[in-house]
Amino acid sequence: MASADGALERRLGLVDSVIIGLGSMIGAGIFAALAPAAAAAGSWLLLALAVAAVLAYCNATSSARLAAVYPVSGGTYVYGRERLGAFWGYLAGWGFVAGKTASCAAMALTVGSYAWPERSRAIAVAAVVAITAINYTGVQKSALATRAIVAVVLAALALVVGVGVFGTHSAATVLPDRIGPRGVLEAAGLLFFAFAGYARIATLGEEVREPRRTIPRAIMIALGLALVIYALVAVAALTVLGSAGLAAATDPLARVVSAAGAPGLAPVVRVGAVVAAAGSLLALILGVSRTVLAMARDRYLPGALAAVHPRFAVPHRAELLVGAIVAVVAATFDLRAAIGFSSFTVLVYYLIANVSAATLTEAEHRPARWVPMVGAAGCVIVGFALPMAAVFTGLGVLALGAGWYAVRARAIR
Repeated sequence: MASADGALERRLGLVDSVIIGLGSMIGAGIFAALAPAAAAAGSWLLLALAVAAVLAYCNATSSARLAAVYPVSGGTYVYGRERLGAFWGYLAGWGFVAGKTASCAAMALTVGSYAWPERSRAIAVAAVVAITAINYTGVQKSALATRAIVAVVLAALALVVGVGVFGTHSAATVLPDRIGPRGVLEAAGLLFFAFAGYARIATLGEEVREPRRTIPRAIMIALGLALVIYALVAVAALTVLGSAGLAAATDPLARVVSAAGAPGLAPVVRVGAVVAAAGSLLALILGVSRTVLAMARDRYLPGALAAVHPRFAVPHRAELLVGAIVAVVAATFDLRAAIGFSSFTVLVYYLIANVSAATLTEAEHRPARWVPMVGAAGCVIVGFALPMAAVFTGLGVLALGAGWYAVRARAIR
């Protein structure tokens, strides 16, 4: 809701903020990222999870301190612009749009993998079309729906952990012990995909009560809860399937309960995964289309994308464009490629956030010096440890964005 002067109402407290962040993080990443991460790190999966968590902590701390100084919507798109200059804010926004568009495709593919593995791409495209249609009519996920989705997902994950730890199953198989540091870092980058949702709290800066106090606390609580949940699920998956079985699975958590002697519970986990992925897809398409709207209003993207539907009051052209791109990506890329590309571009986004946080002064409650330094260095190291196809594609898309910025800047002048 908006106030008379156009600012958004501050209606979100600590609990709501934590639920939003937790819902964004555990929405579907844990259902999708474990298998490709296990293929990269093997038995070192838990170490990769710890590396991803440390990186997420640094990024979250930098984002929280910046959000306290700039308690408005926009995230690093705003922070980069205000601290480093217009181009860096634009590049963060461009990276966010590109990375989260790939995240949308990954979520759609997750829906397909758990709903109907043999027809995963067709189901993914159908999910994108359906959710784009829902968004077009102005139907948005409410706080009540967020709570319901979190409850369903937590129940499904609790089932996986319980059956995986206490069920009866055969000996797990592991990948050959030839994993080196690069494999661990690659897995950390893929697992970072599952942590990135905490930024949703910072981007809601205009709608949080006492943002300077609430946002940092909410981010850290949500991040800590997500880490505990991820670690328990990873231990259960490795115990039942081993790194080799986990790496080979397209629907890993459903495979866990089946292999642990409870195949009748696999449909319950599949439903949880589909609900989680669909909820994340809905929220992601909403977020990406609104970022496209903001960048179009700032004339960094074609002005036609700033149009708002006169009846449904949504950025309908932006939503249709985002939906079409996501459908194409889901139909042509596999899950690991989508996650890798998304992780790379989002790590660039947080690289800009960490550099921005390093410019904060003591009066602005800057984080400890090591936090943005480790965060920035980690974004670079982990980002370039991702699969080379993801790195080169990401660099190409960022270069394309930089070229478009130069063209638009010249046109604006």
